[in-house]
Amino acid sequence: MQMLCHFGYTEMNAGGNSMIMADVMIAYKAEAFYGDILSVKIYAEEISGNTFSLLYYISTIRGENTVVIAHAKTGMVCYDYDTRKIVPMTAELNTFLHSGDNGSR
Repeated sequence: MQMLCHFGYTEMNAGGNSMIMADVMIAYKAEAFYGDILSVKIYAEEISGNTFSLLYYISTIRGENTVVIAHAKTGMVCYDYDTRKIVPMTAELNTFLHSGDNGSR
């Protein structure tokens, strides 16, 4: 949500598309502790006509070392909440996802 907001989008209007999460996978790599400052990098992949995946790389710095906390992936679908149907991705959202300007937030 913060990434979308950063670029002037919302879950209900990202380049003319609404989105719904279809699935999520999380691989925990290390513990996170209260007080850790987490860095989250987000990348778009597997972009198709009406779906895409968001990949998350979550880490923190402890001492002088980067500690990977988790890797995650959400499967996103372009969705019309009024008709309750999957819809094609708009050209604007497709361009945004392919731009590379959507990651590392």
